[in-house]
Amino acid sequence: MSTSQIAFLKGHGTENDFVIVPDPDNALDLPSSAVARLCDRRAGIGGDGLLHVVRSAAHPEARAMSGEAEWFMDYRNADGSIAEMCGNGVRVFAGYLQRAGHVEEGDLAVATRGGVKKVHIAKGGDITVSMGRALLPEEGVTVSLDGRSWDARNVNMGNPHAVAFVDDLAHAGDLLSAPPFSPAAVYPDGVNIEFVVDRGPRHVAMRVHERGSGETRSCGTGACAVAVAAARRDGTDPAETGTPVTYTVDLPGGTLVITERPDGEIEMTGAAVIVAEGLIDSAWLETAIG
Repeated sequence: MSTSQIAFLKGHGTENDFVIVPDPDNALDLPSSAVARLCDRRAGIGGDGLLHVVRSAAHPEARAMSGEAEWFMDYRNADGSIAEMCGNGVRVFAGYLQRAGHVEEGDLAVATRGGVKKVHIAKGGDITVSMGRALLPEEGVTVSLDGRSWDARNVNMGNPHAVAFVDDLAHAGDLLSAPPFSPAAVYPDGVNIEFVVDRGPRHVAMRVHERGSGETRSCGTGACAVAVAAARRDGTDPAETGTPVTYTVDLPGGTLVITERPDGEIEMTGAAVIVAEGLIDSAWLETAIG
């Protein structure tokens, strides 16, 4: 780890929060221990993950994408492990690039381990990310909690989701532990479970238990899964109607707007907020990872 001071920013997208470390030339060594320490909410800066901002041409994992996307989101989970993608993270990543003067309003391509993602920065500041297409496996599950049971729709957004429409979000309980579901074989590696209520026409609210994390303030892929499940329930499947459909999805951390197009492409729109910037104490960091 370099002994020079290291710049950082802190940002969030619907309260999914991140430590941002600008490093255009990929000069920093960020081992998993350093990332975990930086994301620690008591002993570090605190975040759900870390956005390492690198030029694609400077990173061996992104060099092949440098012709399409100048910037690579080297995303890490809070425990330091490497992840392919994070929808809320891409919005904050793009928000940082605009703040730093690297990009302007309009269309932008961001390289991720999950491929090149299309991003649009609107004049008003909201950022839209293309999230890909949903897969809809036929086999669903029944989610049970406190004597109640709900049939849940199986939606895969690159990660597994079970979407249950309920009468009251309080019925989801505290969501500290994973709600039981059956048959267990449908999700052998666990599942993110969304509990959803209607707020109005094409307007829903949700809570989510993310596998391995408990209840979180926001889940971008979960909001996409909820919109897809709602569209099928409401008979507004764009592949059948030929018309894009948009749902407003309220989460504990804010609101996302999800649009599914007739070709299946899903777009997620929301805010990206930069909260602070400063310098990491290099002596602390060296001690923390030593």
